[in-house]
Amino acid sequence: MKDKLNSLKDTAIKAINATSSIAKLEEIRINILGKKGELTDILKGIGSLPASERPQIGQIVNITKSAISEKLEEKKVELQKKELETKLTANTIDTTLPGTANCYGKKHPLTQTVEDIIAIFNRIGFSVKEGPDIESEHYNFESLNIPADHPARDMHDTFYLNNDDLLRTHTSPVQIRVMEKLAPPLKIIVPGKVYRCDSDVTHSPIFNQVEGLYVNENVTFADLKGTLEFFLTELFGKNKKVRFRPSYFPFTEPSTEVDVQCVQCNGKGCSFCKQTGWLEILGAGMVNRKVFRAVGYDPDQVTGFAFGLGADRIAMLKYEINDIRLLYENDIRFLKQF
Repeated sequence: MKDKLNSLKDTAIKAINATSSIAKLEEIRINILGKKGELTDILKGIGSLPASERPQIGQIVNITKSAISEKLEEKKVELQKKELETKLTANTIDTTLPGTANCYGKKHPLTQTVEDIIAIFNRIGFSVKEGPDIESEHYNFESLNIPADHPARDMHDTFYLNNDDLLRTHTSPVQIRVMEKLAPPLKIIVPGKVYRCDSDVTHSPIFNQVEGLYVNENVTFADLKGTLEFFLTELFGKNKKVRFRPSYFPFTEPSTEVDVQCVQCNGKGCSFCKQTGWLEILGAGMVNRKVFRAVGYDPDQVTGFAFGLGADRIAMLKYEINDIRLLYENDIRFLKQF
C-alpha cells in the first residue's frame, strides 16, 4: 500500500503539472480527493491492515493528501493568474484616449419657463393656487359666464368625459374655486396643464397655462396694463415690442389680447406668425360682473382683472423655438440645447 500511495502521488502531481485549465484541475481533484476518488478508496482499505502497520500507512496517506492538495492550490493560483493576464491583454484600455464626460440632467425648458413666470409674479405679491385637471361644466364654463348655448364653447374644443365631466380647457375654474372660499382682496396666479382638441406647430392638445387674478377695491384697467407690461419687460427685456388689442371673453369686460413681436421674423411677417409679425401670448380683461355675482362678491364693492397666458408659447418666444411639438417629443438632441 505504501508503494501504491507513492505511485498515486507521483501520478497526480504529473497530471496537475500538465493541465492547462482550471476546469481540468478541478476534475483531477475530484478523481483523487473526492468522495469516490482514488485516495478515498485507499483509505477504506486501511482497516484491513494489521494494527502495527496502520499508523505508518495513515501517516503516509496524510502526507500524500497534503502534497497533492498543496500542488492543486499552487497550480490553481498559477492558472488564475494566466487567465487574468490573457483577459487584460485581450481587453486593453488605451489610457491616452479622452474620458467620457458625464451628462448632467437639467430642467426642461417648459419647467424653467413656468418657474420664471411664477417668480416674476411672486415679486409683485401674487401667490400660487392650484386646482383639479378634471372639472365640471359648472366650474369650467357656466360660472365663468359661458352657458351651454354660448358660442364661445366652440372655441375651446373640449375633451369630454363621462358624467358631464371634462378635462379643463383653461385654469380659470381655479379662480372660481378660490373666490368661493376666500374674501377679497385676492392676488393669485394659477399654473397648470390644460387640454384642448388642437394640434399644429403653435398649438398642442396638452399645454401649460398660467392664470392670474387680482380682486380688490378700485382695481382699474390701468392696473391690468401696468402689471402685464411689468411682467413682459421682466421676461423678454425692454427691446421686445408688445401690443394690446381689443378682444372679447365672456368672463371679462372690457377684454384685451396681448401680442409679442415674432421671434422668427422680428415683425416682418413669416409663416410662423401667419405673416402678421406678431404672436399672441395672452388674453386679459376686467372681471365680468356676472362672474363676481356667481361667487357671491358684490360687483359694486370690488373690481378686478384676470389674465391667462400660455407658458408653452412663452417658452417658444423666449428660446426662439419654431415648433411647439419639439417641447413634448423629448428628443435629447433638442433638450441638450437648454
